[in-house]
Amino acid sequence: MVVHIQIASEAGACYGVERALRMVEDAAKTSPVPVHTLGPLIHNPRVVADLALKGVTVVDSPEESAGDTLLLRTHGVTPNEERRARKLCHDVLDATCPFVKKVHLAASRLYREGYQVVVVGEAGHPEVEATLPHAPGAVVVGDASEVADLPACKKIGVVVQTTQSRSNLERVVSALLGRAEEVRVVNTICDATSGHQGACAELAARADVMIVIGGRISANTKRLTEIAAELCPRTYHIEGADELDPSWLDGAGLIGITAGASTPASQIDAVRSAIEAAI
Repeated sequence: MVVHIQIASEAGACYGVERALRMVEDAAKTSPVPVHTLGPLIHNPRVVADLALKGVTVVDSPEESAGDTLLLRTHGVTPNEERRARKLCHDVLDATCPFVKKVHLAASRLYREGYQVVVVGEAGHPEVEATLPHAPGAVVVGDASEVADLPACKKIGVVVQTTQSRSNLERVVSALLGRAEEVRVVNTICDATSGHQGACAELAARADVMIVIGGRISANTKRLTEIAAELCPRTYHIEGADELDPSWLDGAGLIGITAGASTPASQIDAVRSAIEAAI
């Protein structure tokens, strides 16, 4: 039987991640002082480990990088963390994804205009935690079932974690409509997220096996895995080629590959090569 391998039409590192990686690589080469990232630069443990080999370490607070160069992670940091960093560090490089910046601006604008801000996303996720201070009193809603816990109010303004699915946003908004006189939605889902998810679904619907590549702590990679698994029961989430089990591929005519937005092309290529060697 001829086995085909196909990579989803949209997969792997997005613009924000590629931008951040360029910034950290340049800093590692040119900074006269040690380079750190405030929290993991991206949610890909293997990339973070590679950066550590180049001397770029992860710190948990600006105080740990006083006098050094500090990159603000792609998921964003709180305004307080940024102020402390700029006061303490030799240099501060803002690697926050531009799409995440849009969430901050939208939340701040809604707050100033008198809306009760609702952030649709995962409580505790770094992106969500960085967004909340931009709209004091904002609340996080993970899914429609949590809307019932919100107090009724006149004006609700909604922003969205960039890696959320459009379907979850729609369900939450439908649930909110009965709880306020006005519900204003600023759809801040990243275009890359929507594109990755759509391409994943299209391929998974045809594939016998789906391999999803990306960090296990990556929200967008976990969603790709969920989408693929709904359409292709033989779906496997791995962080790298060394985790591939050849037995997963038995009897497959079409093997699909997709990858989260924090997965560089080199990791996708390595998995494809491993699959080719196994079939």
